[in-house]
Amino acid sequence: MKVNSSSGAGGSTGPAKSRPSADGQNFSLPGTAANAGASQVGAASSIVGTMSLDSLLALQSAGGPLERKQRATRRAGRLLDVLDEMKLGLLSGESGEVNLDRLQAAVRDQREATDDPGLEAILNEIETRAAVEIAKLEMSRNGR
Repeated sequence: MKVNSSSGAGGSTGPAKSRPSADGQNFSLPGTAANAGASQVGAASSIVGTMSLDSLLALQSAGGPLERKQRATRRAGRLLDVLDEMKLGLLSGESGEVNLDRLQAAVRDQREATDDPGLEAILNEIETRAAVEIAKLEMSRNGR
């Protein structure tokens, strides 16, 4: 194919380009005031920015099922560690007051629900054992 003209692809007829006017106000949206203030635009953008930040934080805090299982497993591990330390302390004749406080704090931490019924059953057993040990130590503390 031989190109005879250097004018490029001719024959295209499209809408004519408009040049900006001297005052710079060629563009306007229908149904809006021509003199909308910058404060209105700033207020709208700050609301959108806050809403998107809130939704992003909510998504991050929700986590997936695997992350919830991992957090629940770590919490159960902390409970078991404190129970084990209490057992070792009682066998060596030490008072369990410090471990009692740690165990109560670990039990108070809110547990997230997981989608695994087997894991839920194990977590329930660990929490039950911890609650029994707390009750026993509180009874011995009160002298009953």
